[in-house]
Amino acid sequence: MTSRFKYVIPIWILVSLFAGMTCLSANAQTYTISEIDSVFVIASSGEVRYRDMVQPAIDSLAAMGSDIVPQLIDKFTTKSARERLTIIQILKKIGSPSLQYLIPALSRPEPLVVQRVCWALGDVRDTAAVNPLINISSHASWQVREKAVDALGKLKDNRADGTAISSLTDSVGQVRKAAAVAIGRLGTNDAIRELTSVLGDEFYGARMSAMESLVKLDSSEVIWVLSDSMISANELVGHLACRVLGQIATDEARDILLLQVETGSVRRRAHAAVAIVASDPEDQCGFHQQILEYERDRLVRIQIESAIKSADSER
Repeated sequence: MTSRFKYVIPIWILVSLFAGMTCLSANAQTYTISEIDSVFVIASSGEVRYRDMVQPAIDSLAAMGSDIVPQLIDKFTTKSARERLTIIQILKKIGSPSLQYLIPALSRPEPLVVQRVCWALGDVRDTAAVNPLINISSHASWQVREKAVDALGKLKDNRADGTAISSLTDSVGQVRKAAAVAIGRLGTNDAIRELTSVLGDEFYGARMSAMESLVKLDSSEVIWVLSDSMISANELVGHLACRVLGQIATDEARDILLLQVETGSVRRRAHAAVAIVASDPEDQCGFHQQILEYERDRLVRIQIESAIKSADSER
C-alpha cells in the first residue's frame, strides 16, 4: 500500500466529523479495529487538512468508552510524541472506567508500556490507582519508577507519602526529582528533613524540585530545618536553603539570612544577600544598602547590585 493510501479514512467517518458529531457511538464494539484506527489517525494528526477534525475525533474515540482502552494501551509503544499525548487525552476523557484495563496493564512485560500506563493513571486522577502505583514504584526500570512516583504525586493521596520519601534516595536522579515534586504535591511535611538533604543532590533537577516543594510545605517547620542545614557538610545544601528562605520571605527567614551574610564563605554570603533582596524587593526593611555596604568582595557586590536593580525594575 502506498503512503498516499495508507491512511485513507472511511468516508462515513469524515462526514460524521464534518457534521459536528461529538461521538460516533456509545458502544465501541460496533466498530472494527481498522475503523477505530482510522479515527485515531485523525485524532493524532498534525496535518493542516485535519486541523479542525482533531478534537472531534478525540471526543468521538472517548465517547466509544472503556472498551477501546486495550487498543489504546497497545498503541503506547509508539515513537510519536503526538500519538502518546493523544492517547493520554482520550484516556482522561474516558476517565475512571479506563482503570479496569490500565491497572492490569501495569503487569505487562514491556517497561515502555508500563511507564506510559503510569503516566495515564496519574492524569486520569482516580485514587483507586494509588496502591497499584505504590506496588509498581520499585520496578526494575527507572523510567517506570519515575512515572509511578510522578503519578502518585498527581493523585495527591497521602497513602503515597512513604513511597515518595523513600524514592528521594533512588539511585537515579530523575526518580529523585519526581519524588521531590510529588512531595510538594502531596504536602508531605514529614519529608521536610529528607527533602532538605536533596538540596545537595548531585542532580540539578532534583535540587531545583526540592527547592520548589519546600516552599509549598509548612513554612515554620521548613524554616526550623533549614536553619539547622546551614552547617551541613555539603555546602550546597546551605546555599540553596538560602534561596528557599528568600522565597518564604518571613521575618524569621530573613533573620537566618542576615546571619549568613556575615559568614566567611563568599558563596554563602552571595546566596544569602541575593535571597534577602528577593524576600523584600521593595526594601521595606531597609536591608538592601546595609548588606551592600557590608560586603567587601567585588563579585558578591556585583551580584547584590544586580539583584537590587532587578527588584527595582519589577516595582
